[in-house]
Amino acid sequence: MTTFKTAESRYKSNNTASNLCGVTLMNNQVGAVMAQVMSTKPGVTVMALPSMVRVDAVRRMDFVYDEISEALGEEPGFFDAAEFEENMSTHYGRMIHEDDRTIMFANPEDAAEYIGFDLTAN
Repeated sequence: MTTFKTAESRYKSNNTASNLCGVTLMNNQVGAVMAQVMSTKPGVTVMALPSMVRVDAVRRMDFVYDEISEALGEEPGFFDAAEFEENMSTHYGRMIHEDDRTIMFANPEDAAEYIGFDLTAN
């Protein structure tokens, strides 16, 4: 009798932490500028696709609003959380909006101080 062995699937479930976070931006003028600004940051990878732009990072990335406003040729304060949300379609990781930036965290524990979550066991 012949025994067959099935090859292990490369699509198998994997629940280990990736240590990555990211967003999908619209591939329009604002999204392209956001991606251009983020491409200068350490640990950030940008991939332009026909209808979207992927921006991924190791551990954390900060979208600093005034940096993006300046790159757009606008006054400080033009780009804000509403503009960010308008140009972003999806994200993964923990997202925190502050007055001057949106921060993406790969691990919820790293965002604990921003969301008031106590990590100590009771």
